[in-house]
Amino acid sequence: MRNINVGFIGLGGRGISLLTTVVLGMENVSVVSVCDAYEDRAKAGAEAVLAAGQSAPACETDYRKVVNDPQVEAVVIATAWESHADIAVAAMLAGKAVALEVGGAYTIEDCWRLVDTYEQTGAPFMFLENCCFGRREMMVLNMVKQGLFGEVVHCAGGYQHDLREEISYGRENRHYRLRNYLNRNTENYPTHELGPIAKVLNINHGNRLVSLTSTASKAAGLHDYILAHKPEDETLKQAIFTQGDIVTTVIKCAHGQTITLTLDTTLPRFYSRGFTVRGTRGMYEEATDSVFLDREEDIRFDFNWRKEKTGNAEEYTEKYDHPVWKRYLEEGVQGTHDGMDWLEFQIFFDCLRNGQPMPVDVYDAATWMAVTALSEQSIATGSAPVAFPDFTRGKWVLEQ
Repeated sequence: MRNINVGFIGLGGRGISLLTTVVLGMENVSVVSVCDAYEDRAKAGAEAVLAAGQSAPACETDYRKVVNDPQVEAVVIATAWESHADIAVAAMLAGKAVALEVGGAYTIEDCWRLVDTYEQTGAPFMFLENCCFGRREMMVLNMVKQGLFGEVVHCAGGYQHDLREEISYGRENRHYRLRNYLNRNTENYPTHELGPIAKVLNINHGNRLVSLTSTASKAAGLHDYILAHKPEDETLKQAIFTQGDIVTTVIKCAHGQTITLTLDTTLPRFYSRGFTVRGTRGMYEEATDSVFLDREEDIRFDFNWRKEKTGNAEEYTEKYDHPVWKRYLEEGVQGTHDGMDWLEFQIFFDCLRNGQPMPVDVYDAATWMAVTALSEQSIATGSAPVAFPDFTRGKWVLEQ
């Protein structure tokens, strides 16, 4: 395998984790430049590269120096959401391959800038939606492709994660979520749930998202949390948070399927992505990790239509695990988030070396990121329907 020189931009919590637990552990990947707007974070990144036995990288606070560095072939962007589009566009214009971390878009224009720049430059681009590479998500995708769920009619998912502490200590930890929750009201983190669903529904490959409506509850969770857990913070105690505690978004697809997304990050709860697939012959539900197939060999009912057999999804893994995961398990699962992070970077670097298309491309990125900008518009106009742009410019109908 040929070596790939990487520039790593953004070394906050997510970025330093990816650098130390994934990228620096990969063979034939050299991190030659690290960057963060905060100098101490950039230095911590440089120290991590040295500790991994690699040569001292350039240590920058200006991302433009990284994207214009002739040594750098690919950039990993793990910065605050607001800067994603600007840095990705600058990197593509400089001829660098881009691996862009997830987050919603602030404007539809930013989504078009990503697409237009990619089409202008042809620079390899991968959106780092790690949940597309989750073992269970890929197993369900494999089952859908084999027709076990029949015709898929509806999917659901959510980013359901108690982030009250992370947001409330945003100033101390220099975390971008705080300023977003103070100033915006939207489905701000849609892609963990939407990415795997889009693959199930062939979005941009024979199907597309056509419209959405989005509704937000009141914002009360963070204020209550701050009063109870951070009573000395007079500024935040008086702050008025804009971001609703629960945001429900319903998306309509070109071929009639519906998708429900739920953002739920400022009330007490357990973690869940709520991945659910409903078809004419069966379903998968993450909440109970169960598969339900409408076949005699799979189900039995009592007179109250309660399922006697649990239908635990684990029973189906040996037969229906995705081939990518079967190989991965043989090689040894590594890295964070149950191996998803390692797998997505392994695929990114393999595609880059072999000149292959990225499995989560710029059209996926633009479409999924657009949910945030469109959701904000829908909420602001009383949950009015909002149309999706077709970022493929009609090419989605050619790929069945």
